[in-house]
Amino acid sequence: MGSVRPVSDCEFVLRDLSTTLFASLPRRDQRHKGEQYLRGLLAAQGRRSIRNIAACLGDPALDQSLHHFICSSTWDWMPVREALADWLEPTVRPQAWVVRQLSIPKSGRHSVGVGRGFDHHLDQEFHGQRAFGLWAAAERASAPVNWRLLFADRRTADGAGRGLPARPRRIGEPQHGETPDDCASAVALDFARLHDATRRPVVLDVPVEDPVGVLRRFDRAGVRALVRVGATERLTVEDPALPGHGPGPQEARRILDSAAGLRRLVGWPDPTAPSGMRRASAAAVQVGLPGADPGLTGGRDSGLVLVGEWDDPRRRPTGLWLGNLAGAPAATLLRLTKLADRVGRDLAGFGDRAGLRDFEGRSLRGWHCHSTLASAAHAVEVLMAAHRETAEHAPKIPA
Repeated sequence: MGSVRPVSDCEFVLRDLSTTLFASLPRRDQRHKGEQYLRGLLAAQGRRSIRNIAACLGDPALDQSLHHFICSSTWDWMPVREALADWLEPTVRPQAWVVRQLSIPKSGRHSVGVGRGFDHHLDQEFHGQRAFGLWAAAERASAPVNWRLLFADRRTADGAGRGLPARPRRIGEPQHGETPDDCASAVALDFARLHDATRRPVVLDVPVEDPVGVLRRFDRAGVRALVRVGATERLTVEDPALPGHGPGPQEARRILDSAAGLRRLVGWPDPTAPSGMRRASAAAVQVGLPGADPGLTGGRDSGLVLVGEWDDPRRRPTGLWLGNLAGAPAATLLRLTKLADRVGRDLAGFGDRAGLRDFEGRSLRGWHCHSTLASAAHAVEVLMAAHRETAEHAPKIPA
């Protein structure tokens, strides 16, 4: 009697995820194609194009059927993204949603949504697609669960890159005249409305032109949020721990300069640090808007808080964040902002391996469908890496 081959950890994770991920697809052949595509993303070498995915599955003839599944089939990507977020809940236990821009360089002119943009993480201009991702993030792992492309003009946005007539907008599709602030906000708020994601704060790791305006949108939706601000952002001091400030507005850096007595040393996990931990000083100051009553709209977290981080207490703060989380401890707020670093490390380590930048085509639908399944592949890669790291550091039991 032959022995039964044990199922590997990766295979177990892949089967479990596929069952959850494709439950909303109405037809069995669609569910099968979805699992094939996911397996191909994980197995392919080099660029995760549809052709390479079909080849690595051992059947180049799959190219046409997989192309139809991604670019033309009628399945809805949003329930699949919601299922991915549900599946990540017990495995990653996300502490926040992190919004981050993904720059996708393109050399051709036919890819959907191509234009010129700036990548503040690389501090350079690029030619390609500007995508904004929403990541379920915890200190040990993170994975994207929603995506949105920024478009430069109405024809490209409404016609999905092919000059098609305008039609009603679906969730995840762009609007005419959408700015980067709009796109970064919508990728989180659209998903929050569908997925009841309001129970978890949003960390916007993107430069925004109008941080207060962005926070107003989140506050009106009942979503807690932190957004990066510049040192010259003008705010009023509303914190009783800092008496003596007049009613006039002050620059954020001046407010934080006066908050030395509120600083607390905060530590957080960081696998790139020699000790596995990093530390910095942080302070949180209750602030308001010039010419306005304290708070934003009187929502459940009425009031603004300015968060400062100091790598060196003798120098200016290295990070400034504004949020509608007044009353939260500085340590909690700083650790939330550090989830953006976790996302950055996971994107650098696994994003290209999962194919997040690899869709080739003119179809907005195709881009969304590919990005959805590449996000699932990213989740598998990240979780298997975390599993291996845990196993390596687990105490060995002697024979």
